[in-house]
Amino acid sequence: MSLAVAMPTRARAIEIQEVTSPKGITAWLVEDDTVPIVNMQFAFRGGSVQDPETKSGLANLASGLLDEGAGDLDSKAFQTRLDNLNIKLSFDTGRDAFYGSMKTLTANADDAFNLTKLALTEPRFDDEPVARIKAQILSKLRSDETDPNELARRAWAKALFGDHPYARNGEGTQESVEELTAADLKGFAERNLARDNLVVAVVGAIDAETLKGRLDEVFGDLPEKADLEPIADVTAAAGKTAHVDLPVPQTSIRLGGPGIKRDDPDFIPAYIADHILGGGTFSSRLYREIREERGLAYSVGTSLVPFDHSGVWVGAAATRADAAQEAVDLMVKEVKDMAEKGPTDEELADAKSYLTGNYALRFDSSGKIAKQLLAIQLDHLGIDYVDKRNELINAVTREDVQRAAKRVYGEPPTVITVGQAAS
Repeated sequence: MSLAVAMPTRARAIEIQEVTSPKGITAWLVEDDTVPIVNMQFAFRGGSVQDPETKSGLANLASGLLDEGAGDLDSKAFQTRLDNLNIKLSFDTGRDAFYGSMKTLTANADDAFNLTKLALTEPRFDDEPVARIKAQILSKLRSDETDPNELARRAWAKALFGDHPYARNGEGTQESVEELTAADLKGFAERNLARDNLVVAVVGAIDAETLKGRLDEVFGDLPEKADLEPIADVTAAAGKTAHVDLPVPQTSIRLGGPGIKRDDPDFIPAYIADHILGGGTFSSRLYREIREERGLAYSVGTSLVPFDHSGVWVGAAATRADAAQEAVDLMVKEVKDMAEKGPTDEELADAKSYLTGNYALRFDSSGKIAKQLLAIQLDHLGIDYVDKRNELINAVTREDVQRAAKRVYGEPPTVITVGQAAS
């Protein structure tokens, strides 16, 4: 079965087809014969929240090792095959999903799809690559101990989420990563890589009938069902403060608090409010007040973070230690003003114009299109979302944004600072 929807871009319209393989594996496909390339993005719902509490960093370690040897090919042979055929294969993890990406010339498609299958179904986790990738992760974790932005991110997550899995560092700790074994990695693959939590997007020189066979070839031998732990929903904490003392020239600032999830009817109005407050970079209130008017920070901004089991908002900036409190006070004031007054009519009109006009830029390459289609599926937005997204934004009223802003920014924010204590 296939469905189609046209999304106008600056160059052309794209047609999205829903393709289902004989084994029931579904993918969204955009056929594009402009160049002989196939780009496949896929994800398994789960992510680092599925790491056992004592094995944090497991999904992250696995993401660095799936392409380090599989089947009869050890790490060197596997990587050599990828390099010789100019196949790009990589894996990554987020909090709520484990991601894969494959890009190949159509002439090498047989090898590319086969190597992807091997990485997912027959990963080796040999001693040498496990030790090497662990060493790389451990080196980064040691470096992070003196990175104010990383320490602020960790403290922010801990303050907002407490004992929930979202509070953990997805890269793990030095202690947890040291203890991870090949058996742990095999267990991760067996539990997390399955067909029922799989999402796929494909863009390029491949038709629907061919893709059906490729889907079964790559994913058909995976377990039918993943063995995922249930994750409780959590409301982020508001009004907390914490300072981490670190002898560095600049203080890193993180603000945040409870937000809303992606399926909330107020998400689009809240998204517009965020753009006006701090998400619009050069046009935002925070950029104007913190950088342009007072020169307190080179960059400042906010974003909404809709996790599967929570919604939060985050604001970030960095400034010199003696100006940190002034920057925090200004950021808190702007957040409060947005919650109490909402946007002006001019701000709303400008935000709508930018957000609708800029949307086509997310679809100006095969890689971007595939990533967008994957994200839309993960968020359960429907195959027609790209067709109606700008209409949803244009339908938002000032009252909608003010209501959503009060919901998101109405409570006192949690404030985290990392740097030298102000004298």
